Amino acid sequence: MRAARRKPEIVLKNGKPSAVILGIRQYEEMLERLEDAEDLRWLRDVRKKPLHYRKLEEVIAEIERA
Repeated sequence: MRAARRKPEIVLKNGKPSAVILGIRQYEEMLERLEDAEDLRWLRDVRKKPLHYRKLEEVIAEIERA
């Protein structure tokens, strides 16, 4: 049986919201969505840059020098 999803609890300090308590599954889902958003932002930024290609021989030579 699936556990019911609880609403996040808001903790007040001096009458103002200061923290949120949420279930671990909600927290993990939130982190996953944040990581996905960061990945999409990175991908958009990378796609804006022009592509530069090098010959395979150049790459191999660079690796061998290191």
